[in-house]
Amino acid sequence: MPLEIQAQSSTENAPMMTSWGESVTADNVWQEYPRPQLVRENWKNLNGIWNFTQQKIHEPQPKSFKDEILVPFCVESTLSGVKQDVTENDRLWYRRTFSIPAEWDQKDVMLHFEAVDWNTTVWVNGALVGAHKGGFDRFSFNITPFLSDKKDQQITVSVTDPTSLGTQARGKQQLPQQGIWYTPVSGIWQTVWLEAVNSEAWIKEIKITPDIDSETVSLIPMINKPLKPIYQVNVKVLDQGKVVYQGAVTADRELVFPLKEAKLWSPDSPFLYDMELSLVNQSGTEIDQISTYFGMRKISLGIHNAAQYLFLNNEPLFQYGTLDQGWWPDGLHTPPSDEAMKWDIVKTQEMGFNMIRKHIKVEPDRWYYHCDKLGMLVWQDMPSGMVVLPREDRLKPDHVQHIKRKEEDLFRRSEDTNQYESELRRMIDLHYNATSIVMWVPFNEGWGQYGTCRVCDMVQNYDPSRLVNSASGWGLRPCGDIYDIHTYGKNVRVPPTSLDKASVIGEFGGIGYPIQEHLWNPNMKNWGYQTYKTQAELIEGYAHKFDQIVDMKRTKGLSAAVYTQITDVEGEVNGLITYDRKVIKIPVEELKRIHTKLFEQAR
Repeated sequence: MPLEIQAQSSTENAPMMTSWGESVTADNVWQEYPRPQLVRENWKNLNGIWNFTQQKIHEPQPKSFKDEILVPFCVESTLSGVKQDVTENDRLWYRRTFSIPAEWDQKDVMLHFEAVDWNTTVWVNGALVGAHKGGFDRFSFNITPFLSDKKDQQITVSVTDPTSLGTQARGKQQLPQQGIWYTPVSGIWQTVWLEAVNSEAWIKEIKITPDIDSETVSLIPMINKPLKPIYQVNVKVLDQGKVVYQGAVTADRELVFPLKEAKLWSPDSPFLYDMELSLVNQSGTEIDQISTYFGMRKISLGIHNAAQYLFLNNEPLFQYGTLDQGWWPDGLHTPPSDEAMKWDIVKTQEMGFNMIRKHIKVEPDRWYYHCDKLGMLVWQDMPSGMVVLPREDRLKPDHVQHIKRKEEDLFRRSEDTNQYESELRRMIDLHYNATSIVMWVPFNEGWGQYGTCRVCDMVQNYDPSRLVNSASGWGLRPCGDIYDIHTYGKNVRVPPTSLDKASVIGEFGGIGYPIQEHLWNPNMKNWGYQTYKTQAELIEGYAHKFDQIVDMKRTKGLSAAVYTQITDVEGEVNGLITYDRKVIKIPVEELKRIHTKLFEQAR
């Protein structure tokens, strides 16, 4: 029987809710198309109420499910309606029924999971479909062979997640949560959906690389099967509805087409071209159609003020951003809505920042889509993978395996490095076409840092169109494009000026300002590098640090800085906005006024 969708998710005993979270229902939860850079018309959303049960890892698949969960919110979150801990000894079970639209007859049906944390196995109608390891990337299965003749089909999903007791990429998740480590995220945490594709062949992936110097664009459209027989992809590029290029290419081959006098993408002018692709078989029949978009922009290094500097579109541009960890009090890793997710980016931009460092988390595709549309530069971190000390040592402050500033890289097992690097490449693959991403950051502050230069070189070769910040803060190595330090004192340290790498401050600030009515846990010790009790003190402290950034830009060759951080996160109260997004601690217009002098100077 189809699930009966309940009216609204449970928010009882919620430690903190956003206004968007308060409006979430099973009917309106994450209804947006989840993959904006490869859009196909025939799709069906599977978010909503699923049957759910949690049991021990050694127990067999349950015959009945005692609870319900609101997908796509993780088990530990308030918005899931479950809100309970998951340990390495637990297994999560999900189940729901669905029907196939009548118009999908003779089509293949793809089942997509945008992200599940961490080890996932999927059955359809009782048959094993496949499995996946990884907490931040999309995975898909063609479930056509597993569908029955009945109206109702059934999906069953099992998930295990060792969180901080495993070696997988997990970012800031930890059991138990404390200090700068946050509540774990387990299970489904992004959209689940179905898509109808042509059973003969369909476009599976596209790779778009702009080149503003040659005024060309490289396009590689790839289909779901080997090139027998030969298929053709027709290409149409549009500028606000006007066709500016039209051509064709064999599937799985590269097309380099001209785009003369192209409109360039930048924070000041985030222009995006639309693109329509159609797949044609040997008989001339059009069997697949997708739409996408791209921006013409270039990120590079160049000499400016006698130092290596960050350039955008062959011009020096100081990149001033916030550290954005993408956590929400009601949804944890999952924003309560697309509107809420976009709000964070818009407020960051309105404050006068032109860049976001997405800190050791990979967001849903729509987050990058909003950055592309709004003109927000992005430095994208790879979520850290760390080894935890034995159980009896877990409450000690230094509880994860990392390197100190002057220590050598860690040695890690090949099984762990293979998984980490597979997920790193997957992150690059899935977000390669995001115009907003200008930098990859493989490691942060020595957390799980190993083989730094080998990994950095791999990323540079894998995606030569972007810069690579091999290690943000601490364990710096002679590789990559960036010299990055973190500095949290009242007086900001100056990074060395270099003719080989751009000098940046990857993290600074961290000024705490707790607002009692908007704390994650009023009874816990809330944390900031310096903590003030009034807004006036906060503004004064912020301006003092910011003025030093302005001076370093002018006299020391500094080309970027990242302020910690855009919002409070659980016990950290050093955000410019409270964790529930209900109070902006420094008025937006005041921040924009303060920031004006950074961009008034010659670039």
